[in-house]
Amino acid sequence: MLKTWGWALFLILLVSTGCAGKKTVVVLAPDPDGKVGSIAVTGEGGSVVIDAPYRGTTIGDDRNPTPPEDLGKARVEKTFGAALSVQPLRPLHVILYFGEDTSLTAASERLLPEILAAIAARKSVDIMVVGHTDSLGSREYNMDLSRRRAQTVKELLVKKGVPASAIQTTSHGKENPLIPTPDNVAEPRNRRVEVVIK
Repeated sequence: MLKTWGWALFLILLVSTGCAGKKTVVVLAPDPDGKVGSIAVTGEGGSVVIDAPYRGTTIGDDRNPTPPEDLGKARVEKTFGAALSVQPLRPLHVILYFGEDTSLTAASERLLPEILAAIAARKSVDIMVVGHTDSLGSREYNMDLSRRRAQTVKELLVKKGVPASAIQTTSHGKENPLIPTPDNVAEPRNRRVEVVIK
């Protein structure tokens, strides 16, 4: 399954001018997965915390944030829709898993058409392919294996028509495991390549 990882919170700011002077509106919106963080909005005269989706505050001439109010999703989309529509897409992250070598698992092979479709839909020319291993073997062996895994995925994408110049590869070896383990532990979920499509 393809997944977009986004920020834990997304802020919407609006500065407006008029007879009353400048106003800044701060609204907390959920990320694409529905997660919401929190934010403290501080002015010269005080501070408020916003920790629920589609709640906002205004800071006006008095430089004090107003008490947070529920603006609602529909109102936020109506007010900020034009600004939100020009935001770049968040990077798409896909994890492909491997056996003990450079062969993709069957489940990961089935994800390749979805990856290619996402690259085409986004017209992406900025794709990062990051190789990883589990902790079996030496540091040098794992760095080489993770490099070869990343290269394998790059070659598969290029064979399907993705320009090689659009793909960067890097490798982390056994560093940055998905599942932390001691050295010399076989962990299939760490035998992976992360594909980041911007």
